[in-house]
Amino acid sequence: MKKINIALIGAGYISDYHARGLLTMPQVALVAVVSKHLGNAEKFASKYGIKNAYSSITPVVEDPTIDAVIISTPNSFHAPYAIEFLKNGKDVFLEKPMAMNAGEGEQIAQVAEEKDQLVMVGHMWRFDTDTQFIKDSIDAGKLGKVFKTKGYGIHENWGPTGWFTQKKLAGGGALADMGVHAIDTIRYLLGDPKPVQVYAKIATNFGDYDVDDSGIIVITWDNGTESIIESGWWHPHMDGPEASSGVFGTEGYASLFPTFLKLKKGEESSEEIVPTLPKRDEHCDQIIYTRQMQYFIDCIKTRKHPIPGLNEGQVVLRIVDAAYESAKKQTVINL
Repeated sequence: MKKINIALIGAGYISDYHARGLLTMPQVALVAVVSKHLGNAEKFASKYGIKNAYSSITPVVEDPTIDAVIISTPNSFHAPYAIEFLKNGKDVFLEKPMAMNAGEGEQIAQVAEEKDQLVMVGHMWRFDTDTQFIKDSIDAGKLGKVFKTKGYGIHENWGPTGWFTQKKLAGGGALADMGVHAIDTIRYLLGDPKPVQVYAKIATNFGDYDVDDSGIIVITWDNGTESIIESGWWHPHMDGPEASSGVFGTEGYASLFPTFLKLKKGEESSEEIVPTLPKRDEHCDQIIYTRQMQYFIDCIKTRKHPIPGLNEGQVVLRIVDAAYESAKKQTVINL
């Protein structure tokens, strides 16, 4: 059986999750890792038994035996790296957000189409068991017509440092970092509707940096549902962990993290349903990333376009761009 050769671009925190997931698949070979600092790449390579460690993407770009790359770098490198790899016949997995903005996302999509290569985007909550339970319940009509949702992407009494807080490297702050999780999770639960309007209030309250750490976004979808999204770092309280969501329907309510249904039962009563779901070792559990990598490898083998892929990643970028524009102009942005 021919191995699928994978290179990891980036050797930071999230790359560990991707590497552990890929190592569960005997048909996959991790053949290279790249980090700006060679010492970090060598340390990562030693940890996972990877033969080649580089401080530049050039050796990976030029290696025809490498089938695909996993890009987990600061956001400013997503588009230029992805485009370079796609031009050289490699499929690409991009950590979220797909790019710095929707314009860069369009450039990635154009090259991927021209070269007939695959692009997957790391909106990993689509591979979570709790998330799937809530989606299945909505799809089955248990909530009736969904008219409102609330979603959260907030860090309580904590926030990142380094490139996450630099606009030139990240593109944005808490919205680009955490809000994108809440946006894509809600969109997935609702069956991937299209956004038609975005209104946002975005601010910096907690740090001396040029990005946002507080945001409230209202999205109107083409199915009529209104979604409230909150993003933030360093907040003194959060109503739920990353991707926590509330879905309000005419016949009931669904909560994701904690996960339960509250369904109407008669005119003045309701029934709460708490599903039996697998125990989580941590909130952002390894199994989510493992499933994500397994799906990406399956798409490489079958040449099936991944979901979440270019379209899903681009919709999130359009919403984020519109939210920043809305906050700046203090008006609703029509998409």
